[in-house]
Amino acid sequence: MPPNSTAPQGGAHEPVDDPTGHVEDGATGPDAAHPDTAGPDTAGPDTLADGVGPDAMEQGATDYVAAAAAGRAAPRRPATEAEARALASAIRLRIMRLCLDRPLTNKEIAERLGANPATTLHHVRTLVATGFLAAQKERRGTRGAREVPYLATGKSWTLSVGDHHVEGSGRAMLDAFLEEIAYVDIDAAQEANDPDDPSGFSRLGLRLSAKDLMELGDRMSALLNEYALKPADMTDGIPYSIFLAFYRDVTRP
Repeated sequence: MPPNSTAPQGGAHEPVDDPTGHVEDGATGPDAAHPDTAGPDTAGPDTLADGVGPDAMEQGATDYVAAAAAGRAAPRRPATEAEARALASAIRLRIMRLCLDRPLTNKEIAERLGANPATTLHHVRTLVATGFLAAQKERRGTRGAREVPYLATGKSWTLSVGDHHVEGSGRAMLDAFLEEIAYVDIDAAQEANDPDDPSGFSRLGLRLSAKDLMELGDRMSALLNEYALKPADMTDGIPYSIFLAFYRDVTRP
C-alpha cells in the first residue's frame, strides 16, 4: 500500500460548497532519472517550468510553516477561471495536500500517488502556473542530479470558485477525499476509542430555518478558518485531514 499523504497544516483547504465557501493540488539513465531531475550541469524540465527561474527559486520559502500560514491569511477573493479549472481535478487537489507542509519533488509526488512521473509533472506545472504550488530552491539528488521541490502556497484556502461553475469541481473534491480515506482502516479507527485522538466520523441530519442555517454555516466557517491559520506543529504534530460535507438532503421531503 502506498504511503499516506501529508495532511493539512491546521485544517482542510480544498474547495467547499456553501456555507463555508472555502476552496481549500520518464526519462532513464543516471542523469535523467525522472522528469524533475537532470545531470549535474544540465537543468531539468522543472527548473524553468512555467516561468519559475533560478532567481524565483532562490526566493522560495525556507520556513515552510510560515509560508503556508501567510498564504492562507491572504485576503479572500473570487478565483479566476484558470484557478477554478486547476482546482477541478482530484489528482491536483491531492498533490496540493501532499506538498502542504513539506516540499516534494515531482518524483516524490509520483511515488506517493502511485502515478507516472510524466503525468504528475503535467499537473505540477498547471499548479505552478496558477500559483497553487511554488518551486523551492533546487537540491541535489542521490546521484548528483538537480531536483526541484514544490510547496503548496496555501492560496486555495482564500479563493471562492462558485462563480465559474466549472464542471467536475465538486466531484474532484469528493474523489480526492475517497482516494485518501482508502488508506485508512476505518473500522480500526472507530474501534480504537483513543481519548487522546478525537478523530473519527459523525453523521447528523437536521431541519433548519434559514436563520439557523446561516448561523451554522458562519460558525463552521469561522472554526475551520481559525485552525487553518494556526502554524503547523512540525515537531510533535500529527498530520490530519478534514472533509466537511454540508448539503441539502433531497431524499427527505
